Amino acid sequence: MSMLSINPITGQTIQAFPTWQADTINTVLREVESAQEGWASLHIEQRAVHMRKLAQVFRQRRDAYAHLITDEMGKLLKEARAEIDKCAWGCDYFAEHASTYLADEIIASDASRSLVVYQPLGILMCIMPWNFPFWQLIRAAAPAMMAGNTVVLKHASNVPRCALALEEAFREAGFPAHTFRTLMITANQAETVIADKRIAAVTLTGSNAAGRKVAAIAGQHLKKCVLELGGSDPFIILDDADLEFTAAQAMTARFQNMGQSCIAAKRFILMDTIADAFVQRFKMLISELRSGDPKVETTTLAPMARPDLRDALHAQVERSLDMGATLVIGGEFVGTQGAYYAPTILDQVRPGMPAFDEELFGPVAVMVRVKNAEEAIRLANQSSFGLGGSVWTRDAARGEATARQIQAGSVFVNGIVKSDPRLPFGGIRESGFGRELSYHGIREFVNIKTVWVG
Repeated sequence: MSMLSINPITGQTIQAFPTWQADTINTVLREVESAQEGWASLHIEQRAVHMRKLAQVFRQRRDAYAHLITDEMGKLLKEARAEIDKCAWGCDYFAEHASTYLADEIIASDASRSLVVYQPLGILMCIMPWNFPFWQLIRAAAPAMMAGNTVVLKHASNVPRCALALEEAFREAGFPAHTFRTLMITANQAETVIADKRIAAVTLTGSNAAGRKVAAIAGQHLKKCVLELGGSDPFIILDDADLEFTAAQAMTARFQNMGQSCIAAKRFILMDTIADAFVQRFKMLISELRSGDPKVETTTLAPMARPDLRDALHAQVERSLDMGATLVIGGEFVGTQGAYYAPTILDQVRPGMPAFDEELFGPVAVMVRVKNAEEAIRLANQSSFGLGGSVWTRDAARGEATARQIQAGSVFVNGIVKSDPRLPFGGIRESGFGRELSYHGIREFVNIKTVWVG
């Protein structure tokens, strides 16, 4: 069996990589296990030196890595460059702040001295998706490795060249041998690796189905896991919002990375009094998007990552239309080559339709009309997901009050939901559990140990 790197623009195979046999997997896990003790024994500031060098590697090889991302999953080249920039920022951030986040904490008790110390667990297995093939890994691996863990990566099968490039980046940054390794394995082989006694913990960003499977295996073997799964983020537009500004922000929130993001705005919940005006303004902006080669700066509409993902999205659109949704624009394939899908608006969407109940992972914006803010909050929370959300209003206090009532891991007021190394990131309900980033994330994969001295 091989992992295929396929260009989503042409459909042509770039390169095939054979998956590993069991003996190769065992050898690599043994090497990573051997590297663990030495890496954990380094002072945290020594680990920071390597992490800062990794940030330098990302900056120096920014354009090459960006082209690699675009070739494998179709992202606009300018967005791919921004992804690499974010990787460099994340590495620098945790290199700077890890020592503070993991410093011993003195606690008053009946002891002469009692404290909490944070120590690494061992090998962390990262199971990562294709939509942000560099950043998704770095946001998990950078804090975990600064905490003294070593990492093995099982990447999405359609981005094998990105997976190998990440290993090369760690090696080029001078990390000790085998502290970070990419495993060229299938999903079935990944289940065996999770169960391996040498793996201490696992983190996954991916689908709900994959999350359930990983959580079940990790639970069976009593291993810590963090899951960042799907989302159906509400984008609540209150009746006092600045519609011109909000519509422009909504374009990025929905169509960045061709809508292939867990935290993309999915359900636009509009007050009746401004709904028509917003939909018309949004439609006008969407109509200006132009498909083409994502490496060309003037292209604003990239392909989706794979034809099967486009087909599944189209099926969700058609089922929603059959159930009474209204097609405002789009709803069709674009061109005859590549996995392009027209930017789409579905209006008059209600609970019970796929467009409301399911995650639409692509360039489809869903309009849900409500009478008042109370109904907006109720429908925003009427979802099995709980990853992110946003509220748009001229009244910041009103926006914050509304945000506090939204059941999600992150809610932004007058801003697009995004991951930020300074802030914890993650979801609730079917969007997963645990947190990445900030001091919350770096403490997910450590032993929070109490030391009591009498």
